[in-house]
Amino acid sequence: MGPPWLCQASWPWDPCDCGTPMAVGTPMAMGPPWQWAPRGRGSPPPALCGLPRGSCPGAGGFLRLLDVIHTENKLYLVFEFLHQDLKKFMDSSSISGIALPLIKSYLFQLLQGLAFCHAHRVLHRDLKPQNLLINADGAIKLADFGLARAFGVPVRTYTHEVVTLWYRAPEILLGCKYYSTAVDIWSLGCIFAEMITRRALFPGDSEIDQLFRIFRTLGTPDEAAWPGVTAMPDYKPSFPKWARQDFSKVVPPLDEEGRKLLAQMLHYDPNKRISAKAALGHPFFRDVTRAVPHLRL
Repeated sequence: MGPPWLCQASWPWDPCDCGTPMAVGTPMAMGPPWQWAPRGRGSPPPALCGLPRGSCPGAGGFLRLLDVIHTENKLYLVFEFLHQDLKKFMDSSSISGIALPLIKSYLFQLLQGLAFCHAHRVLHRDLKPQNLLINADGAIKLADFGLARAFGVPVRTYTHEVVTLWYRAPEILLGCKYYSTAVDIWSLGCIFAEMITRRALFPGDSEIDQLFRIFRTLGTPDEAAWPGVTAMPDYKPSFPKWARQDFSKVVPPLDEEGRKLLAQMLHYDPNKRISAKAALGHPFFRDVTRAVPHLRL
């Protein structure tokens, strides 16, 4: 096994700001074995092969792959070790919830990770609190790229059976097979709201229930709000018509700038949904600092 590497960067982090090698013995996590098969079937997502060698994604928001070990019929992925996932952290937080500076820090880091992925034409496609890992130093990183894939121009037809239901973008729920980076932004917007309120924003138990929960909060979309929505495969003219709720009632602890950013991340029209790169420059992050969580390990 080769020596593990650790990225060290100043704040705010540059996704490609690399650090120095650490001694063998740095905590690591061994991923489950992948079955080795011809043509890469069952192997790690080929989309990740598009990330440039020598880049330092671990500093910019996603879990660092330290080594790959393969035997005759299995492939082991060795990752850096982080203490717990965001879901467990939210569940174990105090009644007062997660402090806003920490939420802001986490969201900023996750947007950096997504900006890096999207700049290298990789979609994560399965963002949820269970796939976001944190450590005691205040870092949070994207993990579990099992559904990740590369995208190209023109955008190809993708399956809509992606993304855990609660974090699934409306264009996927409505049967659109032509989608891109905006689906990751939607998922992260849902996670942002969940960090604020400590409860899932749209906890649907079926695809139609998921859609209706979104509609009850954001209003039932029409051609004015989302051009082309009525032509989507699973759109029904008989959908109930709900009015949009004020975000001050949806995420009451969040300030005005935070609500504006959340609204841009949850924009119905994926073409108008804010990008990860643009979100990093949002005024909400004007005072972002590196915050440290109180972990119960």
